[in-house]
Amino acid sequence: MGRTQETFNKKDVRAKKEKKRKEKEKKKLAKKDTDKKSSLDDMIAYVDENGMITSTPPDPNKKKVINAENIEISIPKSENLKEVDIIRKGVVTFYNDSKGYGFIKDSETKESVFVHVNNVIDEIKENNMVTFEVEMGQKGPTAVKVKLSK
Repeated sequence: MGRTQETFNKKDVRAKKEKKRKEKEKKKLAKKDTDKKSSLDDMIAYVDENGMITSTPPDPNKKKVINAENIEISIPKSENLKEVDIIRKGVVTFYNDSKGYGFIKDSETKESVFVHVNNVIDEIKENNMVTFEVEMGQKGPTAVKVKLSK
């Protein structure tokens, strides 16, 4: 009885494997057939006048003609720019005496500027009004020539 049961299970397992292999082969052939049917036209996408991707080509009547001479790519001339005051004013938002650095919040631009003890002329503390100049440091804008505002 044990032996017939064993061979039945082997035949059953073998039949399941064969069935699975045939199903896999059918799926593979079906996938190849669908891949051949898709063409380049199915893969093309268009961008409409609003910047949205669509499957329909754009309307040639809506096409706008732009003269290349009217396109300006340049830096604005210095006479058009307003003069930026070199000496800025701000409030010390954070200052650590022991580590020797802090941050000043610029009163005009509201951006935070790093300050190091080496660039401080007068002794400063948090919430002091100060005047300073900005230079680019290694990691961004840095306040230099920091003095207490009077």
